[in-house]
Amino acid sequence: METMRPAAVCVLLLLSTVLGSFPQAQHVTWKSTNFKTVLSWEPKPSADYSYTVEFSVVGRDRQRNHHCVRSSATVCDLSSSLTDLNANYTADVLSEPPLGVTSDLIEFPYSTSPRFCPYKDTDIGRPDFKLEVSEDKKKTTLYVTDPLTALFKDGRQLSIRDVFSEQLHYRVTYRRNKSTGKKSADFKTNIIEMSGLDRGESYCFNVQAFIPSRSFNKQLGELSHTQCSKDDHQSISDVYSVGVIAVAIFLILLLIAIIIAVTVVCCKWRKNAQTTGKEGLPLRDV
Repeated sequence: METMRPAAVCVLLLLSTVLGSFPQAQHVTWKSTNFKTVLSWEPKPSADYSYTVEFSVVGRDRQRNHHCVRSSATVCDLSSSLTDLNANYTADVLSEPPLGVTSDLIEFPYSTSPRFCPYKDTDIGRPDFKLEVSEDKKKTTLYVTDPLTALFKDGRQLSIRDVFSEQLHYRVTYRRNKSTGKKSADFKTNIIEMSGLDRGESYCFNVQAFIPSRSFNKQLGELSHTQCSKDDHQSISDVYSVGVIAVAIFLILLLIAIIIAVTVVCCKWRKNAQTTGKEGLPLRDV
């Protein structure tokens, strides 16, 4: 046992030296929004090594994306490579010599990603929508635009509606303007008619994609920007900011002051004119 210890130490030192020049990737994660799917990891490599990404459907042969072979980048865009949206994928990030450099190693250090399913795991971005209130103030309609994805078919860019079809719903969260109480309702279409709203009142709306077939933490997409309808009963403070109101008051007071000043000057001028006229008249004979 004693004679084997130096040999074992040498082997360990040799392995640590070889592997030390090709550090394993760390924190390998998937980042995906609207099927724009990017694999990322750390750290940034030195000039002595590079990274290669291999990916596959779980249980199948591995493939390579030619943009992610012997690269100094720490990201790899696999959006167009993950063609089966319902499959589960994993990816390995290999630490290899730089492009054009050879090595005696047969297998290189690598790190494996978690599993990723595009259909179930991609995040859904915020939708845009147009808010329209009828002239009689009885109907409020939201026209939602489906977010586009990073996927193409026959030269056409697909929307999330093209991918999720009837599984795609929209959740509308709304509240009376300047109120904190919120309500929500789910709809299957892109044209949403809101009912039960008080006529002439201002309401604020947010919209987000809702896919009930997914896991709970992936059902809702990103919340849209807030849009509010006009209020027919708005006070002047609701329409204009405090600064605008202050400037208006100042201008009104300034105008009143100018009018008063001009009036006072005119009265003095007329009084002086009358006094001067009387002093210039000749004295009457007694």
